[in-house]
Amino acid sequence: MLLLIAGLVVLLGVHSLQIAGLKEPLLARLGKAGYRAVHSLVSLAGLALIVIGYGQARAMGVTQLYDSPLWLRHVTILFMMVAMVLLVAAYVPCRIKAAVKHPMLVAIKIWAFGHLLSNGDLASVVLFGSFLAWAVVDRIWLKRQPVDVIALEKAKAAPGANDLIVVVIGATAFVVFAFWLHPALIGVPVM
Repeated sequence: MLLLIAGLVVLLGVHSLQIAGLKEPLLARLGKAGYRAVHSLVSLAGLALIVIGYGQARAMGVTQLYDSPLWLRHVTILFMMVAMVLLVAAYVPCRIKAAVKHPMLVAIKIWAFGHLLSNGDLASVVLFGSFLAWAVVDRIWLKRQPVDVIALEKAKAAPGANDLIVVVIGATAFVVFAFWLHPALIGVPVM
């Protein structure tokens, strides 16, 4: 469990540099390319620790905090479809992005909350609860920042076809992940 917690601190910590007011000084010191390189390497290290730590915690049979009813797994599947669409919307100018404003954070919140509904073991609560808490704090921080009017207007002016493309790609990614990647990478069948 210690590796899982360390990974969460590293990954979520490096993604909280802007909230802590440390991004700009690091950008000035390292330059844009240097900052991106260090940010990427630290993020990958944090992700690796999370994956290893979560796997170890599950293998050790961590404490079950609550048992979810079976029907909540169906709710989680629905949530994951929405999260995948929002994840794609974060990278494509579309009206979905304009309406949601921060689709990546909303996708993370939906992903984390959905998994908390279905997984009541301590490792899962720590993992998904940490991501949910981080995404909520990050969204609150972003609400207090100036709006990127240019990006928002670009998203609002995007053709309606972009929304359809986002939904199709998100739904396809969901199907691929649910049927093949989740069992292969996570070791837990979804369907």
